Amino acid sequence: MPSLALKHLQTYRNRTFRQSPSLRLKTKEQAVAFVNERGFIYFWPIKDVTLPSLWAAVAGDRPVADAHDDPGHVTWGWKDSLLGARKWYYAKVLRKKATIIALDVAPYFYALSENYGDPRGDYLLLHEQGLLTQQAKQVYEALLHEGALDSVALRKAARLSSRESDSRFNKALEDLQADFKILPVGVAQAGAWRYAFIYDIVTNHYPKLPEEARPITHREARRKLAELYFRSVGAAQLRDVTKLFGWKHADVEKVIADLTQAGVLQRALSLAGQAGEWIAVAELKR
Repeated sequence: MPSLALKHLQTYRNRTFRQSPSLRLKTKEQAVAFVNERGFIYFWPIKDVTLPSLWAAVAGDRPVADAHDDPGHVTWGWKDSLLGARKWYYAKVLRKKATIIALDVAPYFYALSENYGDPRGDYLLLHEQGLLTQQAKQVYEALLHEGALDSVALRKAARLSSRESDSRFNKALEDLQADFKILPVGVAQAGAWRYAFIYDIVTNHYPKLPEEARPITHREARRKLAELYFRSVGAAQLRDVTKLFGWKHADVEKVIADLTQAGVLQRALSLAGQAGEWIAVAELKR
């Protein structure tokens, strides 16, 4: 089995993750350009998931600081100031964690979601099929009828304001974001912390998104997203792709085969100190 040099992989990721000091992001504009370059990233580093993050591209490869005055937390201000600005797509998407997606890549994610072009009817069908919880239905309907609401007002409108509803309300927000039904579009001075996300229906904020996603097949969408993923991380295993995107194993096998046949990826590689087969972008083996 051909081997992949760990040194080459680390050098590749230092560049694509912007972890080298000379490549660190210093402005909000550079952050937007970084997301457009990579296609999608995490806001924070996520444990056991290898993917570029805004935090690491600003602060380097170190844990997220607890101290509010840490220089790395400039990322928080950038993110909040860009909510609703339509410079990128921000929501809890991949593994239901805070994800930032380039606008030209968002249609590929949307094409894989449970949305079929009718924001006022799709959710009812999903609820009837048991694919949307009652709490998610209530949250979605509140936004559908009331328009954008901060999370405090949204809980009240969705009849989920009791303390016992905390976890169900938060799960509803995560489920709806992960399936591209709602997203945060701003911040309000509401609640005990005087800080609450304002949520809206995705198609209210990005009305052209369903039309842009319509011609994209599931196979094309997976190929695009998998290629962007590998071009960011350099190399990974099949299980990493499955874990990040939540796709079925058979679908992951198909997309890896497509990208290998196209010369984008190379399979059957070993990596020092790591068990199993590794898959890498072809340029890493040149």
